[in-house]
Amino acid sequence: MSASRMQSILRAVSTGALAACLLMGPLAAQAQEAAPGPGKTYTLPASSKTVAFGHYDATTPPVLRVKSGDTVVFDTVLTNNPTGLEKAGVKPADVQDSLREIYQNVAAKDRGPGGHVLTGPVYIEGAEPGDTLEVRVRKIDLAIPYAYNAFRYGAGFQTDDFPYARLKIIPLDRATRTAHFGPGIDIPLHPFFGSMGVAPPPTFGRYDSAPPTIIGGNMDNKELVEGSTVFYPVFVPGALFQIGDGHAGQGNGEVDITAMETSLTGTLEFIVHKGVKTGPYPRAETPTHFISMGFDDDLTVATHKAVAGMIDFLVEHKHMTRDDAYMLISVSGDIDITELVDRNKGVHVMVPKSIFARP
Repeated sequence: MSASRMQSILRAVSTGALAACLLMGPLAAQAQEAAPGPGKTYTLPASSKTVAFGHYDATTPPVLRVKSGDTVVFDTVLTNNPTGLEKAGVKPADVQDSLREIYQNVAAKDRGPGGHVLTGPVYIEGAEPGDTLEVRVRKIDLAIPYAYNAFRYGAGFQTDDFPYARLKIIPLDRATRTAHFGPGIDIPLHPFFGSMGVAPPPTFGRYDSAPPTIIGGNMDNKELVEGSTVFYPVFVPGALFQIGDGHAGQGNGEVDITAMETSLTGTLEFIVHKGVKTGPYPRAETPTHFISMGFDDDLTVATHKAVAGMIDFLVEHKHMTRDDAYMLISVSGDIDITELVDRNKGVHVMVPKSIFARP
């Protein structure tokens, strides 16, 4: 693909994404306020009144309003119905009551085109189109002692090789921080949220929760663990942040279409940067790396977007020339396939902070 074509794609995405403003409706539910800190801290439980099932939508009424600097402790539930979990071997007593209540009261009534149960949306006061929302992932805790992995025909990267369905329950050990995948196979846990995103422009309508895009959403980026930070472009007033799709761990690519799917509790801090644009796609930081991301049905296009995003970041924040930024990615950056299975493929570029005198 030529550079001029790539620039046209990015300009089109950016221009379309920043169109919009919408008056939001009243709160669907009020969260409980907890102990104050630099900002206030709120706890948001997962229930049929506080989740969006399978979609991101600019018209979804917020379930909580917070201010820049506030922190929210999100309760999330895994995406699978209680009956399916029990058939796979989970004891009925080990299925969360909140998951049962959500599937009874939401799944059949207001389910969007996707499959994810997302807690929110949360309205962050002061966030407007053209701003950047910084989301700091302060803490991630396991909510249940098991995860599942599953595949089915018609989904997953090797679907023709596996023309049937299977679901596997994977015990999680909090003490050793490992997942017992099978005899002699223990996987270190690195919990993260597969889906974290803001509302799309109103022109998107009710957007499917599966394919990641300019809002973030189902990024399935295993680098976004506790201690990471994600920067989102804001498309509607309040940003309308949602979170879910908890993973106890995942491999890059997520080839069978699921990770170690589980329920997590996440503590996130929100900061609004007025008039600051982060680019057409979210970017992220970990304690050790700067990360850019790109999403597209074409893996090559997704890679172009991710590399272009890192070049832009290095030029703006590290004051490099575009030539040097391009060269630096080639000699020190890593281009990783985030996921291959959510229609829009994901690619992320990682540049180590340690190479800079001042990270």
